Amino acid sequence: MPRLFTALEIPRDAALSLSLLRGGLPGARWIDVENYHMTLRFIGDVEGHVADEIANALDRVRRPSFSLTLSGVGAFGQKKPHAVWAGVFASPDLSALQGEIDRICQRLGLPADPRKFTPHVTLARLRNSSPLDVAQYLSARGNFSTLPFRVGRFVLMSSRDSVGGGPYIVEEAWPLSGADARSSSSFASASDASRIMR
Repeated sequence: MPRLFTALEIPRDAALSLSLLRGGLPGARWIDVENYHMTLRFIGDVEGHVADEIANALDRVRRPSFSLTLSGVGAFGQKKPHAVWAGVFASPDLSALQGEIDRICQRLGLPADPRKFTPHVTLARLRNSSPLDVAQYLSARGNFSTLPFRVGRFVLMSSRDSVGGGPYIVEEAWPLSGADARSSSSFASASDASRIMR
């Protein structure tokens, strides 16, 4: 059974900006550009009928599209860093969407996520990276920011067990109201990512 989670996709231009953060950190396994995403709610391994219930419940989400800006970089695991990420400029719309999805999941009996929601895009998983190297990497890139982009939908994604995350597959997508139909085509796909990385 694949692992499920709800997420926001990262559009091409923002993915290109994120890809420029790759490199310069010993022990980092960099996430492929086409796998960049922002997890809203981790669901985990569930049976098919539970996945269907979740998808049916998410059909009821009615939220407006909104603008989002990726800003700043950070790391998880202070003494033993295990991931570096790009952050998000505070967004009440993002918090409201994530909160509604979380409440739906809890109403369906899924356990609450013990971690506080920290919106981010994982850039790399770390293995044996020294805290000093990570601190130097972060301080050199602390002023990172993307241009604002429009969030026109959220998705249910699945991942197979693999090293470093991915490949991620969009299982279902829900538009946000007021979203421009063209905006959903501006997300990086695997073929776009290979062009970005050339």
